[in-house]
Amino acid sequence: MGKLSIDGTVSVDFDDRLLAHLQLVIGAKLRRGESFHLTWRDEPEIGEGRTIVWIHPATPIQYRFDLAEKPQLNRAWLEALTLSAASASGLELVPEPDERAPQQR
Repeated sequence: MGKLSIDGTVSVDFDDRLLAHLQLVIGAKLRRGESFHLTWRDEPEIGEGRTIVWIHPATPIQYRFDLAEKPQLNRAWLEALTLSAASASGLELVPEPDERAPQQR
């Protein structure tokens, strides 16, 4: 389990594979100077809600991976997360699609 820390006030555990995909999508948004919401469902042990944070280019973000090896990236998942990040509701964590499945446009 990796850890995403945002602004020193929010810290959440994500699977290293998901975290690697988020790093690329968030990095691309911030490089373009874009602000956005990031939304995820909370773990059942802290409630069944969701958390939403506002991220802008000045937000300090730290990615802490549990494993030293970089996970294999799924281009279809990167595209799905990127589309989500471009929406009015912001970046929402979507399930990883099968990379071999045809993509809907």
